[in-house]
Amino acid sequence: MGRVPASLKDIKGLTFGKLLGSGGKTGFSIFPNFGLYALVCVWESESLCQDFLQNHFISLNFKKKSKEYQHIFLNSLSSHGKWDGQEPFENPKTKTNNAIAVITRAKIKLNRLWQFWRFVRPASRDMQNKEGLFFSVGIGELPFIQQATFSIWKNTEKMVEYAYKSPQHKKVIQKTRELNWYSEELFARFEVIATEGNMKAFEQLTPLLESQNKVIIKQEH
Repeated sequence: MGRVPASLKDIKGLTFGKLLGSGGKTGFSIFPNFGLYALVCVWESESLCQDFLQNHFISLNFKKKSKEYQHIFLNSLSSHGKWDGQEPFENPKTKTNNAIAVITRAKIKLNRLWQFWRFVRPASRDMQNKEGLFFSVGIGELPFIQQATFSIWKNTEKMVEYAYKSPQHKKVIQKTRELNWYSEELFARFEVIATEGNMKAFEQLTPLLESQNKVIIKQEH
């Protein structure tokens, strides 16, 4: 895992790539989970993405050494903010009624760390039981300081309902504005267009994607 970030710079067609660890339990914990990692990639084309997944030594080693894995293929719907000074995702401002994925990412100011963790954990616990949520995990490049959330929802309506009607989440938004926690932040939405892999956590998503005529490739456990 330590060697992968440097290797990403030399991959053809990869315009943005981040290897991320995760927190314990549901991922929203100050304690790391050394068994779950995420690789976020932005590609010039689908063919170059598939070439990486099928032939590149990084992808092949990940799959070989993993008990479970899942590839989630996404098209950008909207994005605002920056990630390490970059705007990695396209921002077409389009809409969909299909399943969506959301990435929220922030770099927390050192003098705001204790306040951030004090308020974010109750909100993350509240998120787990929300209607329309299929999957969520807390991920990040650097424990405690650089945090991201990846979640998949039935549709935009269910995600917005949580974001703006959940008392716990509304409290976090309010505190974010009051306390100015972040030195950098990003929020991006995507349409889920395909999935491939064998993670049990994604099995409940399969019927919905199939009903939306999405590509589902199941692998043996």
